[in-house]
Amino acid sequence: MKVQIIATHQCTHRVNLENELSHLGVPYEVLYVEDNPDLVARHQIRHSPNLLVDDQIVCREQPTESQLRELLKISN
Repeated sequence: MKVQIIATHQCTHRVNLENELSHLGVPYEVLYVEDNPDLVARHQIRHSPNLLVDDQIVCREQPTESQLRELLKISN
């Protein structure tokens, strides 16, 4: 499973999402909107942060930890 965060450099929620993914033991990559215009256009990104799993948007906002568990199919 390939997990990516797409966010702006200034996104304050990105850090929270990174912390939640780290806490859950999920490896991830951060891609910045400013550096990836093709990715932004392809996924029609308008807000930050966005969570991609295997190149599919699964969340266009700051998810809760329980939402992350459900989205990523992680058991408690």
